[in-house]
Amino acid sequence: MAAITLAPLSLAQPSAVMVEGQAFDRQVRVAGANLQLNGTGVRAVAWFKGYAAGLYLAAAANSATQALAAPGPKRLQIRMLQDVPAVEFEKAFTKGMRRNAPDDQLAGLEARMAEFAQTIRAVGKVRKGDVVDLDLDPARGTLFALNGTLHGTAIAGDDFYAVLLASFVGEHPYDARMKAGLLGH
Repeated sequence: MAAITLAPLSLAQPSAVMVEGQAFDRQVRVAGANLQLNGTGVRAVAWFKGYAAGLYLAAAANSATQALAAPGPKRLQIRMLQDVPAVEFEKAFTKGMRRNAPDDQLAGLEARMAEFAQTIRAVGKVRKGDVVDLDLDPARGTLFALNGTLHGTAIAGDDFYAVLLASFVGEHPYDARMKAGLLGH
C-alpha cells in the first residue's frame, strides 16, 4: 500500500498570483499591518489591456461596502501593462473619483484631488512593468508609490482613500469585471 503525504496547504500554494504575466504577492505589509490579497482584476477596454490590479485588505471583503468600510491600512496595487503618460493616468483617477464621490463630499475633496493629481503628473509617465501602490496608512493618509519610491506627500483623510478605492470597486467603477475580480468574485 502506497503512503500519500499531503503538504500543508500554505506550502502547496504558490507565493504569488499571476495575472497577465504580473505577479501579485499573496500578502504585503502596509503601515505595520499584514494585508491579504483580496482579489485581482484587469482594466480592459475591448482588446486593450491597460493594467492589472490587486486589492489588499486585513480581512476578506466580497462587496464594495465591506472593502470600503474595512478599518486599518489598505493597498491597491496597479501593475502597468502599457506605457501611459502620467497626465492621462491622472485624468482617469480624477474622473473616477468625481463619479464616485457623493455630491456633498466632493467640495471637501477638491483640494486634495488637485494635490494627488499634481503628484501623479510629476512622475511624467508610467511605463509597462511599473508598479503603482496606492496605500492607506491611517496615521498618515493616502500614499502614492511608483516602483517602491514614494512620490508627493500623504493626502490626509480616510474619506479621500475611500473615494479613490470606490473608483475601482464602488457603484461606478472603471471596469465592472475588474471590480468583480478585486472583490474576489
